[in-house]
Amino acid sequence: MAGLAASFGSGAMTNSIGEVEKADAIFVTGSNTTEAHPVIGSMIKKAARNGANLVVADPREIELSKEADLAVQQKPGTDIALLNGLMHVIIKEGLHDEEYIKNRTEGFEAVKETLEEYTPEKVEEITGVKAEDIVELAKLYASADTAAIYYSMGMTQHKSGTDNVLTVANLAMLTGNVGKEGGGVNPLRGQNNVQGACDLGGLATVYPGYQAVEDPEAKAKFEKAWGVDELNPNNGLTVVEMVNAAGEGDVKGLYVLGENPMISDPDQHHVEEALKATEFLIVQDIFLTETAELADVVFPAACFAEKDGTFTNSERRVQRINKAVEAPGEAKADWKVFCELAKRLGFEMDYDSEAEIMDEIVEVTPIYGGISYDRIANEELQWPCPDKDHPGTKFLHEGEFAHGKGKFHVTKHIAPIESADDEYPYIMMTGRMLYHFHGGSMTRRSAAVDAYESDAYVEINCDDAVKLDIEDGDRVKVTSRRGEVETYARVVDIVQEGEIFMPFHYAESPANRLTNGDELDPKAKIPELKVTAVKVEKV
Repeated sequence: MAGLAASFGSGAMTNSIGEVEKADAIFVTGSNTTEAHPVIGSMIKKAARNGANLVVADPREIELSKEADLAVQQKPGTDIALLNGLMHVIIKEGLHDEEYIKNRTEGFEAVKETLEEYTPEKVEEITGVKAEDIVELAKLYASADTAAIYYSMGMTQHKSGTDNVLTVANLAMLTGNVGKEGGGVNPLRGQNNVQGACDLGGLATVYPGYQAVEDPEAKAKFEKAWGVDELNPNNGLTVVEMVNAAGEGDVKGLYVLGENPMISDPDQHHVEEALKATEFLIVQDIFLTETAELADVVFPAACFAEKDGTFTNSERRVQRINKAVEAPGEAKADWKVFCELAKRLGFEMDYDSEAEIMDEIVEVTPIYGGISYDRIANEELQWPCPDKDHPGTKFLHEGEFAHGKGKFHVTKHIAPIESADDEYPYIMMTGRMLYHFHGGSMTRRSAAVDAYESDAYVEINCDDAVKLDIEDGDRVKVTSRRGEVETYARVVDIVQEGEIFMPFHYAESPANRLTNGDELDPKAKIPELKVTAVKVEKV
């Protein structure tokens, strides 16, 4: 995949966090930034208060909506239609960057033709956003000299997740905002070091450095580097696919490292059945999570403060961490656990230090080529950093795209898998809150934090609450085609009628017992966690 789209395979920010303040306009969509990424969220608030145009598109009214020059609430799962509608207006108003499009991109004419049908009036029918707001939002974003887009899993965790991201890229290129300081496309990663894990091969389709598994040259390179005769030439399975395959008996063993699919994966009943059906389940974690409780073997891992090493964050910055305290009991750094296991299986995996591992990373991963373990002790480096004399890259695609021209992709609105009907008349969205993190395996064990937000809840629109005879604090049951959950009601005006919201951090009331894991994004195999048809009843 050429140009800009290639860099999005990693999910990395094209620009740096510090560049938030350099944007003249900021477009936030699919990200409750002040709660899920509070440091960046506070920077966006500061930029808006210092004069940047802030526009927000989110099905809920989030904190940033109150800071925005314009905030709209689209129906869940209608992001492509909204973004295409914005581009339709931008072209009609002559606000697109024709010189940039001509010199630095390809495929624009096909996209332009598709956009003809996405008039503000048609997009209003699909998204529920008023036509005049679509026009105003487009102008606020496109009229700025430098505009940045920030998004997160509200955009990606859909059946159309890949096309959602490609549509974001179309919008940024249309206005010439890629390769510009303060601009760009900036996905905010969901957990610490997700970026580093992806960079170094933790994806089903690539080796370290995003070198394709199906590329014979890359395959030969890693066979030589790793001293093996034959690597599998085929793409592997994603997380949801692995669990599904384990449930069907096609995968006999699973090794789960620092992940808790019993809370974070969709259709929890199915996940539990699949993990129990797996012949051999290993979990490596710092706590005995809900997933670890099902394991045949649990390896105790050291946490961030108990080991040396590196993390890579959303802005592609490789950060060195230094051990502060000894790990308790038999807990070890992850790489040491791997080496011990390899020895018992008869393999050679003898590393003496984190620096030695980093040397191997540098040798086989071109984007990390100049990022030595010693160097990052004194320098802040962002990949790509191809050699020891390179200063690192603050923002991507300056002057030209890394792999040719930026490619526009034709994308069209795709209806979500489920919609509201007589049996399940509400659409449930899931997400995060400020006080808990992901599966809650760490924050739920903090007495002070858990005391502040000790129980799950469901946000219900005020008018819907009246119809359901539900008052704030009432116990309610939420049911989907896959299961049911009991929790407390919060009667609010920040979700629209016909929609509800649940945080997914709570094992006692797990939102992902309800979500759909059957049908995935056809390209990235992402489950549609953000749109689930449910019914709500007072208990």
